[in-house]
Amino acid sequence: MNINKELEYLLSEIPIFNELDSEDTQVLSKYLFPKELPMGGLVCKEGQHGSFLSFVTSGELEIVKTLDNKEVVISTISQGDSLGEMALIDGLTRSATVRACKASSILILRRDDFNTLLSSHPEVGIKILKGIARLLSLNLRKASAQITTYMTMTQ
Repeated sequence: MNINKELEYLLSEIPIFNELDSEDTQVLSKYLFPKELPMGGLVCKEGQHGSFLSFVTSGELEIVKTLDNKEVVISTISQGDSLGEMALIDGLTRSATVRACKASSILILRRDDFNTLLSSHPEVGIKILKGIARLLSLNLRKASAQITTYMTMTQ
């Protein structure tokens, strides 16, 4: 499998990129940077300035929040999952620390590069923004359902 076909396959497994065709994927690939993470390797730290979106291509990452000076794993993500969607849009600080549970590979899309992609290839950028909006909407619906469940249990 050549690297372009491999990358195209990996990107097709990421929900944010559902609307991208082969040409769109070729455009996007110019703006993505691979990063290898050893077990325990950091993607980002809670409170750090957010400036990129990343996608898990292999391995597993844990999302950790610090509560009362203790680290709590709140979620794990694996191949096809993304993180940092909000950072790509708003650039605010990271809400959690993300690190590799085992050796992992990610693809990084920096906010500056995404803005360049939006200017140079607006049709591809719009498809990606729609994918991010869909994902954020789903996450908000899940959070709302969890809050509702929690509230009904405590009444």
